[in-house]
Amino acid sequence: MNKKRDPLASILEGKSPKDINELRTMLEQGMDAAGANDDLPVIGDFRSGIEIAKKDNRVLSTDIHSPQGEGPFPVLVYFHGGGWFAGSPKSHRKICHRFAEAGYLVFNVDYALAPENPFPEGFNDCMEAIRWVFGHCNEFGGDPTRLSVGGDSAGGNLTAAAAAALADDDEVSIQSILLIYAVVDFAGLAVTEGDQAEIRGVDLMSEMMISSYLGADRNRALFHHPQISPIHAAEKFPPTHILCGTDDGLMASSKALAQKLRESGIECEEFYYEGMPHGFLHFEEMFSEATQAIKRMTDFLARFS
Repeated sequence: MNKKRDPLASILEGKSPKDINELRTMLEQGMDAAGANDDLPVIGDFRSGIEIAKKDNRVLSTDIHSPQGEGPFPVLVYFHGGGWFAGSPKSHRKICHRFAEAGYLVFNVDYALAPENPFPEGFNDCMEAIRWVFGHCNEFGGDPTRLSVGGDSAGGNLTAAAAAALADDDEVSIQSILLIYAVVDFAGLAVTEGDQAEIRGVDLMSEMMISSYLGADRNRALFHHPQISPIHAAEKFPPTHILCGTDDGLMASSKALAQKLRESGIECEEFYYEGMPHGFLHFEEMFSEATQAIKRMTDFLARFS
């Protein structure tokens, strides 16, 4: 079987960005050039930049993707990927349109990015966004009793960490979560020896990503914090859908998480897509598996909404 092209790896092929800003720009421009958000599906309504809260130097906001038809609709809070330093609601607009097309009121959150806002700023934004959506989604036609959370890659990490942290919350109730090639265990990204880090996978991007989010002088013990590596709080997850491609370096940790969920008696379904690279959901024209994955996720959400 021929190995399928990896669009995200192609963006960085033969290039060595000098810093995180250049890497961020390369990824954003590469995604645009690849047409990741071309041909948006028809939905009921779209609103951009709805304010959740004012911060000292920024605004926490969300895009809202509304389904066609009459509400109240089940709700999905979505956290985009991008290694905690890149990505935006715009970069993940088509994915969120797909969920709205399937009948979900989607809040596509513009959380704080590193290195300007390192951990725990992004995590805190996601917690605040979930609470805000729970309290305000009815104003946009949503049903707060049918609220799920999902995200891809770094956004999957934030989804899992926030869901675990809110498990015992007296007000917010999360019915299910979607973990799309999610980073659930930082120990699988780097191995620390003394003051040096040996990075697995794409060396430069991985080191920039980890250093931006956690700091260059991080202590390895930080990797086991449940808000950073939520696999260590798996027993607090709601019903969970896990997906990953078999050519993704996150396969092993995805399977390890699924095993921990089963051992904890938490409902979990897992799908591993043969030959699919990291980020394949962005490229449905290239990969039919992306369409299949969206359908499986919406079917999963429907069981809890």
